[in-house]
Amino acid sequence: MTVLAVIGPTAVGKSALGVAVAQRLEASGTRAEIISADSMQAYIGMDIGTATPTMAERGGITHHLLDVWPVEHALSVAEYQQAARDAIADVSDRGAVPILVGGSGLYVSAILDDLQFPGTDAQVRDRYERQLLDLGPEALHARLAEVDPAAAAAILPTNGRRIVRALEVVELTGEPFVAQLPAPVAVVPAVRIGLSIPRDVMDARIEARVLDMFAAGLVDEVRGLPGLAQGVTAARAIGYTQVLDHLAGTCTREEAISATIAITRKFARRQQRWFARDPRIVWCDYDDASLVARACALLGEDTRL
Repeated sequence: MTVLAVIGPTAVGKSALGVAVAQRLEASGTRAEIISADSMQAYIGMDIGTATPTMAERGGITHHLLDVWPVEHALSVAEYQQAARDAIADVSDRGAVPILVGGSGLYVSAILDDLQFPGTDAQVRDRYERQLLDLGPEALHARLAEVDPAAAAAILPTNGRRIVRALEVVELTGEPFVAQLPAPVAVVPAVRIGLSIPRDVMDARIEARVLDMFAAGLVDEVRGLPGLAQGVTAARAIGYTQVLDHLAGTCTREEAISATIAITRKFARRQQRWFARDPRIVWCDYDDASLVARACALLGEDTRL
């Protein structure tokens, strides 16, 4: 069964499109289910800050990989890759169309393409994680620049999680960390539809979303996740890091909001740059009224009712 991958930057409307396509398919007699390619939505209780679709927003469509792991769990790309591929196989085996929805280029590629990840060592990873907490990401980035300049040039000095992974791989393998992914080779048949959006519109939507998240109780959500601060991966989610800083007294609520907006905008630009390199993506305007019909047509599904 061919996967429909709905991709693009944050706040562009991917989740809503995935649901609308699934509903159109089901109305025409073809079952469809959605697999999330957002690793942060996979954490239990991290719903507001990750814009996890509510039950109403899911529109009666079955969703996979939402609220699966506790926030203390250090979720890896390799683990998510396996879980998502298992979900795709399960959906396909039951005769339904798998719709993959997400904005992380690495996770989408890991799920659909032939990406293999070096092994990990808990003790080595823990050592670098503790150094990250003690010294900060910039110090570890400087160390990475000494042992693997190419990786350091490709990884942002603020991306602690990826810096730690690069240092771990270098130590375990004695080889450079492959910071730039190889040319993609698909292993899961997929049609990829990308949502494009003008930058000024995207920036405005991101600001509105962040303001809505804080108004909806993001700070209280973080307060209700006592294990979040100890989470190696979950605590670094955009918005959650800033709220943790606010609760620790290192910034005001307003500063946390402003920082979340700024970082999310930077993240969205990186998403756009990542996806722009993939010639397999069919790009559509985010507000195109024919989006649902076009996605169904790309799948080769006749949805005329």
